[in-house]
Amino acid sequence: MFIAISALNLALAVILGAFGAHGLKAHATAAQLNWWQTATDYFFWHALGLMALSIIARVSPQIPVRNSFILIQLGILLFSGSLYIMALGLPRGLGAITPMGGALMIAGWLLLAWNAVKHGK
Repeated sequence: MFIAISALNLALAVILGAFGAHGLKAHATAAQLNWWQTATDYFFWHALGLMALSIIARVSPQIPVRNSFILIQLGILLFSGSLYIMALGLPRGLGAITPMGGALMIAGWLLLAWNAVKHGK
């Protein structure tokens, strides 16, 4: 399932990036376009990271990646999701969620590092 979820994330990142570049451009402010771009950049890079975790799970099964995967996926939803929502003109107060998403992404990567040291060969 990790590969399927990663691939869906990557497809959605491309779709949302294209929407921002073509559909949103004529209707959004510079700040909104910047939020959209930041959301898409982080979404895409972390979706690639999820794909890397999927590969690690197959080639190094001794390194647990499940919890890192979940933390990063939740981080994508909160971080990128809150920026996308703000870019669409919805309440800017949702920006308070953005750092929580970033913290979840960081936690996921740190957990992977910990597990790699602890369980790696």
